[in-house]
Amino acid sequence: QVQLVESGGGLVQAGGSLRLSCVASGRTGTMVAMGWFRQPPGKDREFVTSIQLRDGVRVRVKGRFTISRDNAKNTVYLQIDSLVPEDTAVYFCAADSSRVGATTEDGYHYWGQGTQVTVSS
Repeated sequence: QVQLVESGGGLVQAGGSLRLSCVASGRTGTMVAMGWFRQPPGKDREFVTSIQLRDGVRVRVKGRFTISRDNAKNTVYLQIDSLVPEDTAVYFCAADSSRVGATTEDGYHYWGQGTQVTVSS
């Protein structure tokens, strides 16, 4: 089993930046990919970005969002720049032990509890 814990969320003014962290524990040696999703209020959860842990290959669909990893710390980060109110959401970290490059929820077996990001205008 793998446990994921996100941190770094909070209230930020529009135009600012934020870095979220996700620390993995447990059987981390089995993980091959980690990703970030977000769920805005009243909406479905959506894919943000992912990274392959072995070679760092990223899947990125939103230009202001950058994922990075520190394998030694079993941690992935999500840097969000030029925040806008529409970025307000709960941000979830996810991981999988077999698939890489997945952009849908069913591509990830392990999930964190989420961290709230609120952007004020």
